[in-house]
Amino acid sequence: MATTLTLEQRIARLEARAEINDLVARYGLTVDDRDLEGLADLFTEDGAFRSKDGVLDARGRAAVIEQYRGRFAALGPCNHFTHDKIIAFDDADPDRATGIVTSHAEVWRNGQAMLTALRYQDEYRRGGDGKWRFADRLLTFFYYLPVTEYAEALGDPLRQRAYGDRRPADFPEALPTWRLYHQQGGNAD
Repeated sequence: MATTLTLEQRIARLEARAEINDLVARYGLTVDDRDLEGLADLFTEDGAFRSKDGVLDARGRAAVIEQYRGRFAALGPCNHFTHDKIIAFDDADPDRATGIVTSHAEVWRNGQAMLTALRYQDEYRRGGDGKWRFADRLLTFFYYLPVTEYAEALGDPLRQRAYGDRRPADFPEALPTWRLYHQQGGNAD
């Protein structure tokens, strides 16, 4: 059964959606600018930042910032681009929401220019101060590869190349809908 919201609740959700959109945009800027103080303010005290491959797994604001210090030591300049955002609000708790964010980034890593296409699976929480923050941010990768390998890599399921080797991409091949489509005779071309 669909929840019927009052006009006031609908306006509050629109405001919350705008605030979450700003949160997502600020994330890319604070990472690119190496603004650790600003980055810390984007996560709840118990917030988490993880990657599906398990390489990144920090829980708690202090651990998240320490993990970023390590990432920044391995990365040169970065430029993050945020694309589409799908935000779903928790009907039982107006201070909670989830989201999927599509993104790209240009990065300098391993002494070379690299490109990455990724999805963030987010949990957002509004604190007592009224600010929305990340309670959990999970990175999944379509690819992470050297610019020189871009053209040949898109057709290869081993598109995760950030660590100097070739690993399976997190999506789309692992998605249930992708697998079902191909099990039913879907065409790869």
